[in-house]
Amino acid sequence: MRDFFLNVTRYPRYLITFGLGVITSVAEPLARRRSNPITAVALIGALISGFLSVSFVLRAMVSSAPQL
Repeated sequence: MRDFFLNVTRYPRYLITFGLGVITSVAEPLARRRSNPITAVALIGALISGFLSVSFVLRAMVSSAPQL
């Protein structure tokens, strides 16, 4: 039983490591492109539209009645 709990406690570490790796691999190229003002504005616009899209999708998934 002790081995079972030892294995279960490893999974959050793997999840955190995987998440940090994905964030690092995405953020590193974007950080190099910040120096150009046009690209910086485009990146900010893409981030805002991405957050809005995710919030609209989650709101539609959670609400029970369709809103017209």
